[in-house]
This record gives sequence, structure tokens and C-alpha cells, in this order.
Amino acid sequence: MEARNQTAITKFILLGLSEDMDQQPFLFGLFLYMYIACVIGNLLIILAIISDSHLHTPMYFFLSNLSFTDICFTSTTIPKMLVDIQTQNKDITYKGCLTQMYFFMVFAGLDNLLLTVMAYDRYVAICHPLHYTVIINPRLCGLLLLLSWLICLTYSLLQSLMVLRVSFCKVIEIPHFFCELAQILKLACSDTLANDILQYFVTSLLGIIPLTGIIFSYSRIFSSIMSISSSGGKYKVFSTCGSHLSVVSLFYGAGLGVYLTSGIAQPSRKGSMASVMYAVVAPMLNPFIYSLRNRDMKEALRRLFIRGAYSR
Repeated sequence: MEARNQTAITKFILLGLSEDMDQQPFLFGLFLYMYIACVIGNLLIILAIISDSHLHTPMYFFLSNLSFTDICFTSTTIPKMLVDIQTQNKDITYKGCLTQMYFFMVFAGLDNLLLTVMAYDRYVAICHPLHYTVIINPRLCGLLLLLSWLICLTYSLLQSLMVLRVSFCKVIEIPHFFCELAQILKLACSDTLANDILQYFVTSLLGIIPLTGIIFSYSRIFSSIMSISSSGGKYKVFSTCGSHLSVVSLFYGAGLGVYLTSGIAQPSRKGSMASVMYAVVAPMLNPFIYSLRNRDMKEALRRLFIRGAYSR
């Protein structure tokens, strides 16, 4: 009974990536740079799509929403981490921790579902080009986006409400740079069987089904590409989905690392390092992948910069 905390938890302590004081300035500079690069890069993608009428298509509609989601995704964790490093205060209130955990799950789930919807969009565009405008119409785009938001808001709220029933031990140190559900549950003194079942059920449901949809879409896309006789035609078709495939590989590869490390019995900083790839590096690299591999996006960004230069 001594290990239990009989009073309500008022705060947690985020240990961060390292307790070495000599590394703090380096970590602050590194993550500040990555956060700024992520925000500016994704904002440029959004502005380029809004300002260029050639990009007012379903694919770029979903890409702009993905960029917005990536900005929100990193903003749930990095600003708090930077403040902690600068002030050397690692405390986060109980309510603040649950709020951060809730929004992290919302935007992580949105990233996942938007990538799935974008894979379906590419499948229809390449495999059923004549029916593309009929199938992927503005109404369907709006419904898919709304459904993605509703799913993520609902399951994140359910997960957060389930945490409220958990009591915690006196050890309230989280070996992470943000409040992650799996790490929080490992600090519990009460039974978390229901939480664990819900967590793995939702993770499997929102991980396996979207990934299966993406794999199916790309298997059909590759079959269509292989049926094209000219190499130039193959390259042109593949170039329309190469950026998305790169982003999917990065997202799911990093997500798999987080999922595997979350299964470790005792919390460790290995999970924190995997989460950096998932929650920071992947959203930061997405704009660079799309701008470097997508000719239409490069042209839109070039026109955006030219308009900005002439407007001065």
C-alpha cells in the first residue's frame, strides 16, 4: 500500500530525452529548428495550394489538410518541450497532461486516416481515370474529411475518459518528452486491463484497416503501372503517387517503431527516440518530400515566391 498514492494526482514530471545538462542547449536548438522547419514548410504547402487554382483538386485538398494536421501534431508536443528545456521545469499538470495526450491522439489518427484517403484518391485517379471526377467529387471529399475528424475525436475522447478511472502510484515521472497514453498507463497502480484492451483494439483497428487499404490501393496502382508499355508513361503515372508513397513509408515505419517500443514492460527513453521520428521528423519532412518530388507543387511554390517578391 505504500507504493500507492491515496490523494489525487495533480501533476506529472516529463523527464525528456536526456537529463544531461550539457545536452540541453543542443536539444533546444535542434528541436526549435525542426519545429520551425515543420511549421514553415507545411504553411508554404497550404499557401501554395490555396493560391494556385491548378491545385484545387481532391489530391491537393487532402494534402493541404495533411499539412494543417502536421502543424497541429507537432504543436501539441514541441512547444511544451522547448519551454521545459528553457525553464528547466519539467512539471506538467494532470489536466494539462490529459489534454496533451488527447490532442496528440487526435492528430496522429488524422495523419493516419488522411494518408489512407489520399491512397484511395490515387487509386481511383490511376485505375479509374475516366470516372475520377464522378467518384472523387467535392461532396465525397468533404464527407471523408468529416468522417476522419469524427473518428479521431471520438476514440481520443474515449481513451482519455478511460484514463480518468486510473489511480497512480507515487512515482509520477514519465521518461518521455510528452504525455503518451502507453507511458501514462505504465505508472498506474490500479488495474489497467480495460485500458490496455481498448488501446490495443483501437491501435489495431485504426492501424491495420487503413494500412490494408493503402496496400490494396498500391497493389492495384502497381498493376496498372506495369500494364503501361512505355517507360515514359510508367514514370509519369508513378510520379503522381511517389511522394505519397514516400510519406506513407516514413509515417508507418516510424509508427511501427513506436508501437514495438511501447510493448516494453518498463518505460525507457528508447520509446522517446522512436517517437521523435514519428511525431517530429516525419511531419517536418513531409513538405520537403512533396515539394521535391512533385512537379506541380514545385511550380506552385515557385509562383508563390515570385508573387511574394513582386508584392514587396
